[in-house]
Amino acid sequence: MDEKTLVEQARRGRQDAFEALVRMYNQKVFALAYGFVRDRAAADDLTQEILIKVYQALPSFRVESEFGTWLYRIAVNHVKDFLRKSSRRKTVSLEDVGDGPLAVADGADARILEREDEERRAVVYRVLETLPPKYRLILTLRDVEGLPYEEVARILAVAPGTVDSRLHRARKMLRKKMTPYLGVEGGRP
Repeated sequence: MDEKTLVEQARRGRQDAFEALVRMYNQKVFALAYGFVRDRAAADDLTQEILIKVYQALPSFRVESEFGTWLYRIAVNHVKDFLRKSSRRKTVSLEDVGDGPLAVADGADARILEREDEERRAVVYRVLETLPPKYRLILTLRDVEGLPYEEVARILAVAPGTVDSRLHRARKMLRKKMTPYLGVEGGRP
């Protein structure tokens, strides 16, 4: 069953249709929340709260817009409210930081490479924490979640050009702040 049909059925009160939507978006919502709170328990709680909000707001959802965009908007606003209320520092999750999959001959080499990868991630997390929230958010939605520019624009309620310019500035800031860790200007040899 396609997403639009599921949304329409969920709006009419079909629990199984909403459960299917939850299965489609649960991991994405969790990843977004975890990217900011960096705490699995808190991210899990936030995910549940967001999905409850979505369920309660379904009757007001305008079917002509994209469901995923609408859901992300609710998620982003809920996480922002949570962070504002709890005064926690926001961070961005970059699960895929590193050089990609490597073929390793033995277990010792694999552990060394894994440790180096973890250290590299930790540096990126620390540096990302220093970026202004609007830049961390744009990096999360576009570079971590992989959402298209147009969807990021709809989620943040800004023009696509604003997404482009913020993303450019965020990447530039990140690159500049990473320079001391990379040992070369701009991260390029």
